[in-house]
Amino acid sequence: MAKKLYVGNLPWKMTEEDLKNTFAGVGTVEDVKIIIDRETQRSRGFGFVTMASEEDAGKAIERLHDQEVGGRKLIVNEAREKDRNDPRSGGNGGAGYQRRPQYN
Repeated sequence: MAKKLYVGNLPWKMTEEDLKNTFAGVGTVEDVKIIIDRETQRSRGFGFVTMASEEDAGKAIERLHDQEVGGRKLIVNEAREKDRNDPRSGGNGGAGYQRRPQYN
């Protein structure tokens, strides 16, 4: 069964192809996604890699976590599902926003 991994502290110039090649040396990679900032169109420094099996994912964590790539030590661990009740998840639907009164 496929397993999704979180990969943090990515080098700013790393491409999805570079990331895929890094993990392909450990096992079969099914999918790669580097998260891009909407405003700047630059990498946010983290992404996700889906490995074909839990065994491959375990090997990737063991071999690549804390490995230096492009001058930065990668952070590799199991990805967690986003908790919709987590206040850090943002997108509060505008709750708490109030218009300031206009004084003439």
